[in-house]
Amino acid sequence: MTGTVLAQAAPGAFDYLNSLLIPTVLIVGIMYFLMIRPQQRRLKEHQALIAAIRRGDTVVTAGGIIGKVSKVEDDELQIEIAEGVRIKVLRATVSEVRGKGEPPAAPKSKAKAAAD
Repeated sequence: MTGTVLAQAAPGAFDYLNSLLIPTVLIVGIMYFLMIRPQQRRLKEHQALIAAIRRGDTVVTAGGIIGKVSKVEDDELQIEIAEGVRIKVLRATVSEVRGKGEPPAAPKSKAKAAAD
């Protein structure tokens, strides 16, 4: 039996790179669309929610405290949790706004105030 043995060329470095690079890029792309992008969207929505807090809103803090906003400052909120009991919390600790408060009151004109 005299058979001819043919030698095969060894796979090159480019083949190894392609075999690792394509699945890695696919995994990173899938992770971006399934995990990172939705998380960024939720973060933007939460920041908009926190920025829109005004007096009279019912909020829930990260610690589970539910109260009505009585005073709004730059980075802090004063929340009334019971009759006459007010606490200060950071805006960033608000996790949910349950009820919207009244819209900002428009200033009354002197003619209307005198008529009342």
